[in-house]
Amino acid sequence: MLKGRLAVIKGLLFDLNGTVVDILTDESNYDVYRIMANLLSYQGVYLSSDEVRQLYFSYNKEQRKSSSEAYPEFDVEAIFAKIIDTYATDKTKDLPKNMRKSLPRFLAETFRAATMFKLSLYDGVRKVLDELKPKYRLAAVSDGQKLWAEPEMQRVGLGDDFEFVLVSGKYGYRKPDLRIYQKALKKMRLKPDEVLFVGNDMYRDVFGAHEAGMKTIFFKSNQGDHKSYGVEPDYIIYDFKQLPQAVDFLAAKAEN
Repeated sequence: MLKGRLAVIKGLLFDLNGTVVDILTDESNYDVYRIMANLLSYQGVYLSSDEVRQLYFSYNKEQRKSSSEAYPEFDVEAIFAKIIDTYATDKTKDLPKNMRKSLPRFLAETFRAATMFKLSLYDGVRKVLDELKPKYRLAAVSDGQKLWAEPEMQRVGLGDDFEFVLVSGKYGYRKPDLRIYQKALKKMRLKPDEVLFVGNDMYRDVFGAHEAGMKTIFFKSNQGDHKSYGVEPDYIIYDFKQLPQAVDFLAAKAEN
């Protein structure tokens, strides 16, 4: 009798923030909205710090509530575009056309810069990725905004490590939506049992990747939801430098 096909691990799919990138942002910080209110005033949009804060969160909530997605992602550029359009004065309307068009993106980038207090790779990431890249195909799936994720990756030196990075803001839905994992697998041209998912959030990463048919490595980092949600990762690491050992173990297990 012929045996079934043995799985061979060919690729690794990573979450980014909280798994590869150690990032700290604080959207509750009052100074963020003082900065944004001051900046908006130079564009003819006159709002107090409290008003900017209230509008940011209410428009964010409104976007997600009006979405038909089970796990909706917000659009930060659209939030600032709505603030500008709603509260524009004659000064705002007299801005040069190109400047007015690029203003929402500029404000979204400024907002991220003001909220960020830490951005670095976890200890050992550079060495581990260099070790794994010759052996496996590497890609990433990240919840967030594309206009934030790409420059942040460049800043920490992740420019050429992944074949591609899928960012949820492009699609309007986020993990654990099954479709984002399926898009990544299709783009890798690999089957679920040929890919290991590495993440730090038990629900969005472990639960979601298991639903997509992948084995998972849970990095118990300083971020993410560590509750189980009825699922257990296939391997747990407590330091990113332990990842090669976890990959070797699961790869060998898949082949036996």
